[in-house]
Amino acid sequence: MRLLNLLGNSDRLGILASCLCLIHCLVTPFLFLAHTGLIVSKGTHHFWWKSLDLIFLVLSFIAVYRTTQTTSNKKLAFAFWLCWSLLFVIVLNEKLHLISLAEEFIYIIAVVLASLHLYHQKYCRCNNEKCCTN
Repeated sequence: MRLLNLLGNSDRLGILASCLCLIHCLVTPFLFLAHTGLIVSKGTHHFWWKSLDLIFLVLSFIAVYRTTQTTSNKKLAFAFWLCWSLLFVIVLNEKLHLISLAEEFIYIIAVVLASLHLYHQKYCRCNNEKCCTN
C-alpha cells in the first residue's frame, strides 16, 4: 500500500529516484574495487548493475513529467526539465563514452533534482493556479 502511495506522489518518487541514483553512483566505485579480481577475470560488469542507470533515468522522467503537470511555476518546471535533460546527457555519455566528464556532475544533478522535488513538495504542490506563482 505504501508503494502505491509513493507512486501516486511524483515528488516522493522523484526524491526516491534521485537519492537512489546518487547512492548508486557513490557506491559503484567501491563495489568495483571490492570485486577487482572478479571484474579482471571476466572483463565485464554485471548487466543488472549497469541497467540501474537507465531504470533511475526512467523513474526520474516519470517523476519530472508528473511533477511539472502539477505546478504553476513555469521557472520551476523549466528547472526540472533542464536537470533531467542534463542527467540524460550524462548517463548517455557514460554509456557511449563520448567525452570525458568528471563523475561529480552526475552527483550534483541528482542532488539538485532531489532538492527541486523537496521544494516542490513543500511549497508548490497545487490544485489551482494561485500557488507557487513566484
